[in-house]
Amino acid sequence: MDILLHPTYFPSIAQCVAMVQAKKVTFEVCDNYQKQTYRNRMTIYGAHGRMPLTVPVVYSQKNRQLYKDIVISNDEKWQDLHWKSIQSAYSSSPFFEFYEHDLIHLFQEEVTNLMAFNFKCLEAVLECLQHDLKFDRTTEFELHPQSKTDYRYLVDHRKEKEQPLKTYVQVFDDKHGFIPNLSVLDLIFNEGPNALLYLERQQLPH
Repeated sequence: MDILLHPTYFPSIAQCVAMVQAKKVTFEVCDNYQKQTYRNRMTIYGAHGRMPLTVPVVYSQKNRQLYKDIVISNDEKWQDLHWKSIQSAYSSSPFFEFYEHDLIHLFQEEVTNLMAFNFKCLEAVLECLQHDLKFDRTTEFELHPQSKTDYRYLVDHRKEKEQPLKTYVQVFDDKHGFIPNLSVLDLIFNEGPNALLYLERQQLPH
């Protein structure tokens, strides 16, 4: 199956299921930017439940901007905040110490372009999963692609369909129960080397 996806900030588990199971992956890089999506947001499982982490960007709704042109705002130390939040949420998870050194550099090096940063995050995720993903990028925007299964809707947390994802043990599930489809970091820190097998065994609606 050939699929079409958006590059996102530490992709959701559903996005990773689609990637791992696809025959060929193409990332949408020719679209307009939209606020309040996973383009600049991921959700982790904190002590109080769902916890969104948002990358601040320089964006004006008055003028349409291409996603690939969006600049990250570094006026505040958002990277420090995000990493401390991840540490707080997952330091007691089974595999946090195993993977933290593969990820921490992403929160220490200054970044400016959102899409480029998201591809770096994807590269780190694939390294953690030990999954070799070869992918293409779009050269033009197609509203209704003919030759690919369109999973671009997974970028929008308000529109994504309920994903039938199987449960796994999470750090705070004794307090808030199982929370599905968080950032794939939640799966990696809790399942470690079994994370890839989990992704391979899930099913998404086409």
